[in-house]
Amino acid sequence: MSTDGDLHLIADRVEIEALRGEFTDAAMMRDYDRAATLFTPDGALRMPNIPAELIGQDQIRAWGARVPEFVEFLVQTTHPGIIVLDGDTASGRAYMSEVIRTRDGHCELNHAIYHDRYQRTGDGWKFTERVYEVRYRDNSQLAGSAPGGGPGGRTGRYRPGR
Repeated sequence: MSTDGDLHLIADRVEIEALRGEFTDAAMMRDYDRAATLFTPDGALRMPNIPAELIGQDQIRAWGARVPEFVEFLVQTTHPGIIVLDGDTASGRAYMSEVIRTRDGHCELNHAIYHDRYQRTGDGWKFTERVYEVRYRDNSQLAGSAPGGGPGGRTGRYRPGR
């Protein structure tokens, strides 16, 4: 039989996994305003392969506003990794693959790891740091393309719950 403590640990893990899923959704939908809110006010998003080091919600939001200028399309799939809870903080890893083509024709297929740190806040769990580490990169030209040709290759405007 579960105790209240066990239920809280399970709830924390589910909430952190939902946070990671929402980040992937925000990136795929190019909703960087929403992505920024997933971080603490001084949270950091680090992508050494780009290179980009974004500190705070304003920098994350500003960088995201520029993404459509240089990214033709992005498809990102994140797979669950580990979560290590420590009271109101936690750390973890999520594994991901990404297909990207920039507007200048540069292509990449990446397999990577997000190294994360989380903080429980009054608004739920947030990222305090997210570091993107590429483990495999293929720069071959992509054979496919984004269907539809709309902004970012989006073909529809489906929104969950609508």
